Amino acid sequence: MIDGMLNRRVVASVAVACAVVLIAACGGAAGRSFTRQYEYEQDVTLELDGSAQITVNASLAALVALHGLSLPIDPRARLDRNVIRRAFESPVTRVTRVSRPWRRKGRRFIQVRLAVDDIRQLAKAAPFSWATYQLTASEGRATFKERVEGQKRDPIPAAKWDGSELVAFKLHLPSRIFYQNVRDLETNEPGSTERGNILRWEQRLTDRLAGVPIDMEVRMDNQSILYRTLWLFAGAFAAAMMLLVSLIWWTIRRGRKKPVAVPVPPHV
Repeated sequence: MIDGMLNRRVVASVAVACAVVLIAACGGAAGRSFTRQYEYEQDVTLELDGSAQITVNASLAALVALHGLSLPIDPRARLDRNVIRRAFESPVTRVTRVSRPWRRKGRRFIQVRLAVDDIRQLAKAAPFSWATYQLTASEGRATFKERVEGQKRDPIPAAKWDGSELVAFKLHLPSRIFYQNVRDLETNEPGSTERGNILRWEQRLTDRLAGVPIDMEVRMDNQSILYRTLWLFAGAFAAAMMLLVSLIWWTIRRGRKKPVAVPVPPHV
């Protein structure tokens, strides 16, 4: 009986310890989730050495309107994905994937993934020539700046945009952020980060077509957040193990101290 109770308590102790590890390690990663859908989204995962992985999710109509690509707008027309690959390939970029198209609101969307060795050279690739990119380091801090301008573009009637479409520029940064200038699109109030080191600037598609500029600036630690994360996991694991050992010791000690009833022989 006592062994069974001890086993159940040990299992409960392990569950508690695991919960401690998960909560400490995640650090609230299940926080605010964004469910907005974008007509054009540029997602950059930046490293401190300037290399980056870039993902573009966009409707074909947006690629035609914003980048001047020659693509079929009619969702029934044949799409040659090699045309998109060639448009994004350049001496400074390497396309790693062009997805199959999917549909939303009657329009076809596609994803393009590519790599760049130096984000500061990205403007040499035609689809990204609408922006300037800076990455500098000084006194243990790194600063990234991006300014997106672009010339005025005409909307595409066949796309049937209704004016509610959004554009987003997203940054995954490698270290702790000290300053960023994200603004909420609706209120123009200062925006916040997602999961600690992810930022998102939004703009209405109508403003992007009009060439309204976006200025992005981030100041961050010049040391990768990976090292801090490893220390966080190590500390959380050590704390959980100490808690687990303490709980097991406490339950065993309590079980040993519990008095055991000894039968008394009846008086003759």
